[in-house]
Amino acid sequence: MPRGMPRAEPTVDMTPAIELRAMRRAFGAVVALDSVSLAIAPGEFFALLGPSGSGKTTCLRLIAGFDQPDSGTILLDGEDVTNTPPFARNVNTVFQDYALFPHMTVAENVAYGLRVRGIGAVERAKQAAAMLDLVRLGEFGARRPHQLSGGQRQRVALARALINRPQVLLLDEPLGALDLKLREEMQVELKGLQQRLGITFVFVTHDQGEALSMADRVAVFSQGRIEQLDTPRELYNRPQTAFVASFVGSANVVERAAAQKLTGQDRAFAIRPELIDLLAAGEPAADGYVQCAGEIVDVLYHGASSRLRVQVDERTTLAVARSESAGGGVQGLTTGARVRLAWRPDHAVPLQD
Repeated sequence: MPRGMPRAEPTVDMTPAIELRAMRRAFGAVVALDSVSLAIAPGEFFALLGPSGSGKTTCLRLIAGFDQPDSGTILLDGEDVTNTPPFARNVNTVFQDYALFPHMTVAENVAYGLRVRGIGAVERAKQAAAMLDLVRLGEFGARRPHQLSGGQRQRVALARALINRPQVLLLDEPLGALDLKLREEMQVELKGLQQRLGITFVFVTHDQGEALSMADRVAVFSQGRIEQLDTPRELYNRPQTAFVASFVGSANVVERAAAQKLTGQDRAFAIRPELIDLLAAGEPAADGYVQCAGEIVDVLYHGASSRLRVQVDERTTLAVARSESAGGGVQGLTTGARVRLAWRPDHAVPLQD
């Protein structure tokens, strides 16, 4: 079983919308998925998160039926679909490039799936109009895709995928082509749409901010395995491995030797920069806090906050976040200054070897 299997399983008596059992997929000598198992509850917004090459997109392609596993089982709503072709699975996929037909109108693009199923023209038009209203594009049905913005094209792709009422919607880096502001707006749109429809969403992303802000649970992939599967809050507050601590948000990962010097504990740990106090000259640390001294090697200003990097021994540098709005700015703190740090022992999260 992969490290960090979920603590929050779907309800015991509930058949998962998607279940993967010991999935393995290799491409020559490269193992893309190595015995991956997970269960996704009906109506869940589930994220597959990881860097390029970690296995998340391969996992999505196997669920969709675009690829076949070397071993393992895929179940949709309790039914084994491992060898079922994509068109016979009650899932739809939205891709990063939208894949809209440029010669069709927006309404025709949305209605395409109904046309393939043999639904009459009048009913197709009625359902397409309703779906465009759902994604707030009701007045754009007569336009062509090239006449829309990136965010509008994304919503058309969503409407086209949803019109056949799939059991599961698979989203493969759907926001990757958008600029930052539009991507943040679409995160809100996607989450709201999923909550209104109650459809199971499986979302592939390399952006930890997207996963944390939208998903009910997140599977963090690394080198073909699930490092940890948990809620966004647990992933951030209680990472189980050094990889998860570093990839999900930013964290100080302190190796075992340095941890023993700093805390007396013979185990590596992670601590978030915002949980480390920077003590003023002569200021005592709170009772029970871990303390250490160091030298500032960098001061970075980020507007609402600032970040310092403090060298506490020859191999260990700790990042410390300071909120400017809370009066904890870094004015007067410069490279080379000696400072003292302190943190609560329970804020240092032990990591698996």
